[in-house]
Formats: sequence, structure tokens, C-alpha cells
Amino acid sequence: MSDPGWWRSAVVYQVYPRSFADHDGDGTGDVQGVISRLDYLHELGVDALWISPLYLSPLHDGGYDVADYRQIDPRFGSLDDVRQLLDEAHALGIRILFDLVPNHTSIDHAWFQEVLGDPPGSPSWDRYVIREGKGARHELPPNNWESVFHGAAWSPLVSQGSPTGHWYLHLFDVTQPDLNWDNPEVRQEFHSILRFWFDLGIDGFRIDVAHGLIKAPSLPDAVIDVAHPESDLNRPFWDQEGVHEIYREWRRIADAYLEPRVFCGEVWDVTEERLARYLRSDELHTCFDFAYLYAGWDALAMREVIDQTLATHAAVGAPPTWVLSNHDVIRHRTRLAPVADGVADLDRGLDRARAATLFLLSLPGSAYIYQGEELGLTEVTELPPELREDPAWLRSGGTDGVRDGCRVPIPWTRIAPSHGFNDSGESWLPQPVSWAGLSVTAQREDPDSTLSFYRRALHIRRAEGSLGDGRLEWIEVAAEGVLAIKRIDEALGVTSIINTGEHLVHLPAALGTDVLIASGDAVAIVDTDEGSHLVLGAETAVWIRSQQ
Repeated sequence: MSDPGWWRSAVVYQVYPRSFADHDGDGTGDVQGVISRLDYLHELGVDALWISPLYLSPLHDGGYDVADYRQIDPRFGSLDDVRQLLDEAHALGIRILFDLVPNHTSIDHAWFQEVLGDPPGSPSWDRYVIREGKGARHELPPNNWESVFHGAAWSPLVSQGSPTGHWYLHLFDVTQPDLNWDNPEVRQEFHSILRFWFDLGIDGFRIDVAHGLIKAPSLPDAVIDVAHPESDLNRPFWDQEGVHEIYREWRRIADAYLEPRVFCGEVWDVTEERLARYLRSDELHTCFDFAYLYAGWDALAMREVIDQTLATHAAVGAPPTWVLSNHDVIRHRTRLAPVADGVADLDRGLDRARAATLFLLSLPGSAYIYQGEELGLTEVTELPPELREDPAWLRSGGTDGVRDGCRVPIPWTRIAPSHGFNDSGESWLPQPVSWAGLSVTAQREDPDSTLSFYRRALHIRRAEGSLGDGRLEWIEVAAEGVLAIKRIDEALGVTSIINTGEHLVHLPAALGTDVLIASGDAVAIVDTDEGSHLVLGAETAVWIRSQQ
């Protein structure tokens, strides 16, 4: 594991630990559960795991409300469990990335508890974004900022049962106060946190809300775009110039290790040009490109995103990082499914999801896979309201908040009620009975299953020198809804084609007929007087062996 550039082409599997595998049977997944499934992940063919937060937390926001950045929550395990995970994963050639949450802490964090016991003006107060309220009695928030999870982004600061006239900022839940990154003590603390985990042996971090650490000076009111009220562009709490200084400091720490550690940033709702600024050679290594996720099942939108992404990343020498699903969005089998009369066609959704994944895996750069994606899991839309925990659901009165549906524990066996998530049958969120047929047990030996398809695709990708980081060449195919690219490594390469249309397409004979893998069985070789060519079915993708 000495390749310093491994991250440029890596396939990274996201583990949402609470819902991956539960070793102790308490209904919550844990580190030992991840360890027990390392052979599965090795067999799948991934290069690294990104593990969502395991830190000590009250779990008001699924672990993204951290009470102690150096402790593992006992519900997930211990530091010794993490050491075992690192040893066993590294022995299999799998690297481990942790999730780092630097924008905010939990209200249970020792620093915020100090705030509640100290008078205004104390050093503890300067670690957070705290301001005096407006109005004669300071009864109004300092500005008009709104929380991502609905409602005001400010809450009154009450100390020892008494109002203080001050408000604290929480761009997310009320239990997640924003840190003040203009305070040198905050910066030094996170330098120490980075070194703590790097010294323990983790290979890098995915950085939560990487664009949100610095707020505009004087905290001005946000100017809402009436035409696009959902847009976060130009908000005074996102993508401020000062974040880049922070990441340059972090990069120096990461590069000081014998095998440099890596960073992947979560940067939402910025332009491609702004995203690329996080990827300069002395800042972050990679950032998720969510524009591809948003492109949906639209060939023109997909091509436009790919072209723009490749151009802006090339300008700073960084590889793109592609993603179709994660713990914050509707699973793409459901998201891509066509809807008629209010009913989603999930069979076609699976066809589209497999095709979109195969095409994504042929693009230059790295790729992230969300747990259960390889099983073709659907979004769980029928969860009892009393079991939902998404803060956006709770703060919106049940009118928003969809993230619980993609966080339901994944099925390992056919056996209900927990489908092998544990032996006790307990699960913090219930799994659909229909998932028995999507379980690992049901799919492992079926050569036509989605799991078998993912395994084949990932192993071919690893074996093909032309895939991963490198250059791309578009091939023009005269058919609506079809995209085709060629990836070349020396003399041999791979041609990747996706048909997003609803009709079969006859491909040019010049593309060849040597099929490496297809997302479905809708691929056939047709012989004509002019020679043999492929016919590609609707909503299907294929990789073909190509030559220079």
C-alpha cells in the first residue's frame, strides 16, 4: 500500500456504520460489524472505505453532531476496535477514510458546555459564532440566516436557566453550534485532531461541509434570490475565501507523513470553477462532484457536466470524484425511476441505475459507492413518522427530510426481521420485507444479480489500465440519448457507451463487438453484409474492448 497517488483512481465505498452490520445485536451497527464484513468488501473490489462519523455523539444528527473528536461512541465500539479495523483492512489492501465534521460540534461537546457556564466575553465564547441579539431586549436574531434544516439559524443562548441576550449560530440543527474558525485555538485544535487520527493509521478524511467553515465578516444578512430561493450561491456563510487558508494548513500536515494522507471535501452548491479552487495542489486532494448526481437521466445534461468538470479539474491538475448516491440523498435506483400516475417504475429504475453506474465507473478520476447501492436497494419511503430522526424532518414538521429512507440497515440474508444485520432481529430502522430478495445471500451466487454486476465492473475497472485517472475522448454516435467515450492506455482501451433512450440503438461497426461487460442483457451482435456490429438496448450501458 505504498502508492501515493492511489486516490486519483480509487473506488471508495461509503459505510454508514449505524446501518452496515451490527455485531453486538443492540440494533445499531458498529466497528466490529464492519470488521466482520471486510472479506465481502474485498471481494466486491473496492480500494477504500469512507466511514461516516463514529465519534462520541448524542446522535441528534446521525453522528454529525460530535461531542468528542478523539473518542469512539460506545455504541459503535472503541479505539481498540478501530485499531483492529485498520490492521485488518490494510492487510487486505483496503484504505480507511474517516469523516471529519469541522463546521460545528454537538451542544454536548466540552467546549460548548463551558460556554453555558461562563459569562459573556469569556474565551470559551469566542470558540463559537455567538452574537448579541437585535432589538431593545436583544430578542431578535443577529441576522436573517436560515438553517439548512429549516427555521432560523440562530438560537438564544441560555446560561444556567437565564437568557444572556446573545444568540449562537447553527447552520444545521439547534444541537450543532457553529465553530468560530477565526479563532486560532479552533484551528490548532483541529490540527491536533488530524494528527491524532493520522498517527493512529487512518489514510485520510472526508470533510463534512468543507465550504462552510468561514463566515463573511460582520455576518451580513443573506440576500435571497427570489427566482431561485433554494440556491446557496453567494450566501455569506458558504464558500468564503478564508476556507482555502485552512486547507493549505491541513495539506501541510497530511503531506508530512511518510505515506501522505488524503482529503475529500464535501462542497455543495458552488460552480465548477469555484469547486476547482479547493483542489489546487496545496489544498484538498479531491471533492465530490454533485453536478453529475443532479444531472439525472439526461444525456445532454450528463455530457455538459462531464465536459465542464473535466475542464475545470484539469486546470488545477486534480482528478474528478464522481458519485450517484450517499447518506444524504434519495437512492439513485428510486431517484432515476420513471414515474407514471404517481407510481415509480423501480424495475426500470434499477436498469437505469446499473447503466448510470457502469458509465460513471468509466469516467476519469475516482468514484464513490454508497452502501447497498451494489445490491440495487430502493429508497424506503414508508417509514413510521415516529421512527424518523432526520432533523430536517423534525424541524419542518414532516414536510421535508428524506435522509432516513436511504439510511435503513442493509440486508445480508433473507431472514427477517433484520435480514442478517444482526442476530437479535433488532434494528434502529425497520427494513422492508421485500429486501429479502435483494440481500447479499440472495444475490451472491446469481451471475445476473446487481451484486455480481458490481463485482465484475469493479474488477474489470481495476484490471484495465485505461480506466481511472487519465484522458477521455468523446465518440459521436448519431443517436439521440446516447453517450460514448473512449479511454485509451497505450494500444488498448475501453469504449463506454450508455443509451438513455427508450429504443434500441445500432452502434457503428467501427466500435467493435468485444463486450467486456454490460449493465443488462439488452446487448446483441448483429451480422450484416457490412460486418458485425452491436445493438444496444434501451436504458443500458456497455464497455467494449477498443484499440488505438
